[in-house]
Amino acid sequence: MPFATAHTVALNGALGHLIDVQADVSPGQVGVTVVGRADAALREGQERVRMAVINSDLRWPTTKRTTILLSPADLPKSGTHFDLAIAVAVLAAAEKVEPVSLDRAAFVGELTLSGGLRPAVGVLPMVLAAAERGIRRVFVPEPQEPEARMVPGMEVIGVRSLGQVVAVLNDELLPDAPPVAAASGTQLLGWRGAERLDEVDLADLDGLDEVKYALEVAAVGGHSLLLSGPKGAGKTSVAERIPTILPPLTPEESLELTAVHSLAGTLDPARGMITDPPYSAPHHDASKASIVGGGAGQVRPGEISRTHCGVLFLDEFPLFHADVIDALRQPLESGDITVARREESVTLPARMMLVLAANPCPCGNYSTRVGEDRCECLEPVRRRYRAKVSGPVTDRIDISRHLVPVRGARDDPWRPTETSAEVRERVTAARLRQSERFTDRSWRLNSQIPGARLKDTWPVTRDAQRLVDEACYRGRLTGRGAVRVARLAWSIADLASVRSGADVVPGVDEVALALRLRGGDPLDMRLARLEQAG
Repeated sequence: MPFATAHTVALNGALGHLIDVQADVSPGQVGVTVVGRADAALREGQERVRMAVINSDLRWPTTKRTTILLSPADLPKSGTHFDLAIAVAVLAAAEKVEPVSLDRAAFVGELTLSGGLRPAVGVLPMVLAAAERGIRRVFVPEPQEPEARMVPGMEVIGVRSLGQVVAVLNDELLPDAPPVAAASGTQLLGWRGAERLDEVDLADLDGLDEVKYALEVAAVGGHSLLLSGPKGAGKTSVAERIPTILPPLTPEESLELTAVHSLAGTLDPARGMITDPPYSAPHHDASKASIVGGGAGQVRPGEISRTHCGVLFLDEFPLFHADVIDALRQPLESGDITVARREESVTLPARMMLVLAANPCPCGNYSTRVGEDRCECLEPVRRRYRAKVSGPVTDRIDISRHLVPVRGARDDPWRPTETSAEVRERVTAARLRQSERFTDRSWRLNSQIPGARLKDTWPVTRDAQRLVDEACYRGRLTGRGAVRVARLAWSIADLASVRSGADVVPGVDEVALALRLRGGDPLDMRLARLEQAG
């Protein structure tokens, strides 16, 4: 039979398309033609595939015309992971592989000239997409077998070479092959990895009761946070401890985040599924593409997607490029990011906790306290600097806190400082209340509730709504700000419910506290319910 079809997957961001790789080997002018909107790397693949077949002691149809169609033909295709599917389709068309063995099977992997396999980027989202289209068996490079096995119900076959693939398809003895080389993006330096944060704890912070409470509320509802204050006030130390009070990811969140990291090429298959909330603190000189996603060739997820369900910390926020700051507007509002370039439009998840930190001036020494102002910046410079910490982006920030350096021990010796584990227990319980409240909804946390649903399904009390209306009337809140205050009030109420054991509905106290958290005003710790019983 001169015709055969194999399957693989093309990725368009986080969206996977099942591709039919159809090969026809028939008499005619000798040559190989690849059609179906393949990019340069894919077109070069015909030479890789031909030499891989020959060097695997398999016969390439050198005396016939070989036509390879990547269907659907109108879909742009890129990447080198098509190699294995092309090779298998040609061998099946040349009757070296039983075509029936290709039924409901997909093939992912780049071929070397010797016939070996190399890892591909985005195996997990590819296998997820294949499973949704009825594929039940997938062949992947051996090191990525654990990654592919994260998809339930899929038979995964990890192989080292083209020869091993053919042997499995023909039910033959598996030939020996050298191990698959590690991915070119393997992390070489481990000193700045996530393990560095394993040693920090909320109990390390002296004083800062108001800030700690703000962190707890933010963690409960997934709210964004702005930390301001002079250098040395502890902004970075506070931000680095936020992941320590977040609960582990749910199975659904874990699969989403692992798929994003697989798509970005940053997933370590040896570590398996990502189960802990991610944390990232990119330098302020980072480009727009590195933050929101993009890059040359195929669109890759940026930091806002790689920290999905985690924490993205932008230290020295006013020093980031203006286009980066403006690009944060959409994901802060919608929870996703759409990157559009020519014919390609990619939508990626971006429901992260955004934490911003800013000094009061470029030198970081400005203070309103008498005798403590050592700022050397000119007033016009300070004004331009402050202008970046205001406007549309900060209107989308739920909580603002100003930190000042702590002088001496502030903690009560009779009431030990709470550890991250103790706070995380309350946050987990409060999030459980939200998961029960939002059953069968498309959102998970209070920060994601649509404004319309806040009005008709989960409104605050009438007296509390009057506080919000008054703040809007006086110009302290925008319409967007009013919605965010209501979301904050629900997070405060959930936390109060966990502390008291009673079912608390957002009322005047909760809304008043939410207004103070959003406006950066000092907190009434009685309203914050920080005092422990007894």
